[in-house]
Amino acid sequence: MKISILTLFPEMFYGPFDHSIIKIAKEKKLVEINFVNIRDFGIGKHKIVDDTPYGGGAGMVMRIDVLEKAIKKTSEKVAKQKIVLLDPRGERFNQKKAIEFSKLDHLVLIAGHYEGFDERVVDYVDEVISIGDYVLTGGEIPAMVISDSVVRLIPDVIKNMSTRNESFSIYSDYGSSILEYPQYTKPQIYKKSKVPEVLLSGDHKEIDRWRKETALKHTKKTRPDLLG
Repeated sequence: MKISILTLFPEMFYGPFDHSIIKIAKEKKLVEINFVNIRDFGIGKHKIVDDTPYGGGAGMVMRIDVLEKAIKKTSEKVAKQKIVLLDPRGERFNQKKAIEFSKLDHLVLIAGHYEGFDERVVDYVDEVISIGDYVLTGGEIPAMVISDSVVRLIPDVIKNMSTRNESFSIYSDYGSSILEYPQYTKPQIYKKSKVPEVLLSGDHKEIDRWRKETALKHTKKTRPDLLG
């Protein structure tokens, strides 16, 4: 799989993408991550990428002519490709979408900055995605979030069971995804707090029942919206 990130600040990605799971995935050649500097497509000798908004208002808006050139240069002729604009007004990103993206040949993420994009950019993308109901200074951090959540789902990046038994991937009798059950490890007793006896019983049927019950209970308490 290949992920291309269009950004004005490619240097922001070098630390987060050079460690842990993403580093291993790149070394195994399971994913290629490519950074495209939008400023390379800027106008004139000063490489201008933005301008003042029509109708007035604060901030600067990224130009459509610059963005179109960057998108067209980055786009590839592959069977499964999606060009995704990162914008607070987009569809909220979730685990289902991460799974969908992980099956692509090429994922293009466009990270904005300043006041936002010229609206006409939507004519050149497949989807508009938001990582939550808040506003950040730019799209670089959302691009990191999406890339991390997608890369870990690529086959052979991590063990398959690790991604099946976790929050938003476990399904309840309600037919909806729920949060993961509580996890414990050594020490068995810590400052009078004990590991639940059922986890020490060796009875895998009872352990499975306990995990399902506690996962559902936690979901009802903290994320009832997941149950519909």
